Amino acid sequence: MAASDDSRAADSPGDPSQAWTALAPDYERARDREDSLDRLVEWPAQRDLLGDVSGRSVLDLGCGNGGKLAELVRDGATACVGVDVSGNFPSAPAPGLELVQGDLNELDSVPAVAGRTFDRILFLQSFGYAKDPIRTLKAARARLADDGFILLTKTQPIRYAVEQAEENGTSLGEEYFATSRFSYRSGWNDDITLTKRRYTISDLINVFSAAGLWIEAALEPQLSSDARRRYPHKQAWMDKHLGILAFRLRPRQDA
Repeated sequence: MAASDDSRAADSPGDPSQAWTALAPDYERARDREDSLDRLVEWPAQRDLLGDVSGRSVLDLGCGNGGKLAELVRDGATACVGVDVSGNFPSAPAPGLELVQGDLNELDSVPAVAGRTFDRILFLQSFGYAKDPIRTLKAARARLADDGFILLTKTQPIRYAVEQAEENGTSLGEEYFATSRFSYRSGWNDDITLTKRRYTISDLINVFSAAGLWIEAALEPQLSSDARRRYPHKQAWMDKHLGILAFRLRPRQDA
């Protein structure tokens, strides 16, 4: 799952998962494009922070159609589980990969996860769907094997501040520190409304700490020089909106 921080269909304002269920196929089609920022920026950065996955078990919470997890299996990861509320999965997952429909907010209710630990747990642009972010991170932390870590990526919050400042005729600072939610039509499907919960970088850091995690490494990935040359329209977007934040999180020993 990688569409938004909190999404909803225009006719069902109370259930973010309904919007993602409808939007998931459109997102996967967008990700398959040659100039997709997920392919050009996000996935390379995520792989960099993951490192060697040979022999490692991976739990992907909000895995979309499981495509990224399948790549990790091909790279040597084993006993991998992907959980997504949409259930938009291929009919025959690769050996060593289990894809299950479930809610990342309720890990205890996902049979494929119950009683297991994993070397790597992923929230790749899915963490915004956590109704209680601290509770969700604590539940994931409890499922980390010894020496395991969580890889979490989130949209750079300045992106939203830029967009809202332009729309509302306000300043960047006003919008960055605002607390109200805002909605707009998805670029992947204009029939679906995405609703964002605003957050600052300090908000994220404080959530990590409250969940008993520390930041071992962080990235703010950018396009490669080759990609900048090939896709100047994407570089123009990155220059304005900055992209994503990526964190490798480990359990604090005192938590």
